[in-house]
Amino acid sequence: MSLTGPGSITAATLMAQTNMFTQLDKLSQQLSTGQAAQTYSDLGSQAGLVLSLGSQLSAINGYSSTATTVGTTLSLAQSVLGQLDSARTSLEQAVNGQGAFSLDNNGKTTVQESAGAYLDQIVSLLNTQAGDTYLFSGSAVNQPSVADASLILNGNGAQAGFTQVLSEREQADLGTNGLGRLVIPPASGSTVSISEDAAGSPFGFKLAGVNSSLTGATVTGPSGSPQSISVDLGSNPNAGDSIQFSLTLPDGSSQTVTLQATTATPPGANQFTIGTTPADTATNLQAALTTAVSNLAQTALPAASAMAAANDFFSSDLPQRVAGPPFATATSLVAGTPANTVFWYTGESGSTPARQTAVAQVGPSTSVSYGMRANEQAISTLIGNVAVLAATSYSASDPNAAASYQALSLKVAGNLDGQPGTQKVSDMEADLANAQTTVNNATTLNTQTQSTLQDMLQNIDGVSQSQVGEEILTLQNSLSASMSVSARLAQLSLVNYLGPVTG
Repeated sequence: MSLTGPGSITAATLMAQTNMFTQLDKLSQQLSTGQAAQTYSDLGSQAGLVLSLGSQLSAINGYSSTATTVGTTLSLAQSVLGQLDSARTSLEQAVNGQGAFSLDNNGKTTVQESAGAYLDQIVSLLNTQAGDTYLFSGSAVNQPSVADASLILNGNGAQAGFTQVLSEREQADLGTNGLGRLVIPPASGSTVSISEDAAGSPFGFKLAGVNSSLTGATVTGPSGSPQSISVDLGSNPNAGDSIQFSLTLPDGSSQTVTLQATTATPPGANQFTIGTTPADTATNLQAALTTAVSNLAQTALPAASAMAAANDFFSSDLPQRVAGPPFATATSLVAGTPANTVFWYTGESGSTPARQTAVAQVGPSTSVSYGMRANEQAISTLIGNVAVLAATSYSASDPNAAASYQALSLKVAGNLDGQPGTQKVSDMEADLANAQTTVNNATTLNTQTQSTLQDMLQNIDGVSQSQVGEEILTLQNSLSASMSVSARLAQLSLVNYLGPVTG
């Protein structure tokens, strides 16, 4: 049995060393975490404030993450819109700058073949995704925005594509007599008449008005149901007198047929010969009117009919088709169904404004709307006019083909340039630019708020890394010295204090 002496390790020494170990562990945690307290209970009265500040910081971090995602989506969307507008500009320039009318084996011009390629490009752009989200599908972000370009034009089996819808509409607008659904019967005595073939029909020419300077003539209409105009030649007109018939075309545009009285035989273009009697003159006027309307029906009317078909197919939630067959005598439109008609837009088509279909909160009190639909006016007009060029074809043997194509080209070029009061791609770009500004401003404010909250938390719960490091070094030195003394004391016994034993 050994006895310990006065220099032995005491309970107080052991307790002091334990406390130093505990303090060293605490300081080590502070050094690694940068926080003074590891539990909220260690913060005392400041715990509630730290909880509140931490919650605010977490929310701001969430807003910042959302803002980053939305910003990326907006940048991609702006790039797509820029490419769409570039395609529009390029095609418009091609239409305006094309040379002589020349058809290939498909009955199309070079510009029309180019339009087919542009349609492919536009469809591809409209199906752009940001991650798994389709940009132009409205709120239906998980489904493609538009159908395949070939399907849109050519259909699939029982589903009619735009080319078929366009053909049916042209038949309905032209009618059976080649006069654009107008009826011009032989003159009755000295009276010439012209009328629409059916009341309320959306097809063909519509009588909009008449203006006459024919001496002795009595003009009535348009009136009645269906609308009609009559011209009663009470006496022969004078050479140079004229009469104008105003017509409205299927796309809402207008044409005027002007016929002038002449003594020449045969008469020139858009003239009628003054006969021996008013009845003879009426016969000549009827013939001139028939020829003029027929010419318009072969040139201006097909172009207007194509634009009307594009509007019915691309600008309606439900594509509109001629209620037929037969088509040439049809008097109404009917909504297509998914079973019999291709629906070119495959995204969501609700009543909510397009921008509101995607809304994100990018700051505590800031939200941004950035949704888009491919069937917005600017895009549906673009794809409709491109599709009109791509779907229309002509016969090289048709003497009116060049004039008809020129009429169509003028309409397409005008629409691509943008009609007053209609939405343009640049308008969509402006909307998104405003959204980008909102996101950028919110990001700046979020960054400032994050910095402020972090500073406040640092002042409450933060530690100085250098100060903690110095405290750890000091504590390690103290602990090392204490442990060294303890080790020496642990080796002492009473024997160390007794002298040598003598015999």
